[in-house]
Amino acid sequence: ISLKSKFWKRIARDIRRPARQRRTVNIYKIERFAKDGEIIIVPGKVLSVGELNKKVDVAALSFSDDAKLKIVQAKGKIMSIKELLQQNPAGKNVRILG
Repeated sequence: ISLKSKFWKRIARDIRRPARQRRTVNIYKIERFAKDGEIIIVPGKVLSVGELNKKVDVAALSFSDDAKLKIVQAKGKIMSIKELLQQNPAGKNVRILG
């Protein structure tokens, strides 16, 4: 898959950073900034601090076990960044958090 879209080029650049410079996003940030039914991408790790009451699909490099549980309990979906790239090669209607 070619990375022609500016969106995916930006994600690729963020992912290539050293691990300690990558972003971490807690559940409460997803709750605060995401709209119900939205797709969120985190070019880093999702952690479990906070509560999630919205149905949000989240793609990230990695998730803590508790964060996965909270997203699924809120009827959201967990996916890898690669899965999201395959489903949405243009990167349309995806919000970057972190």
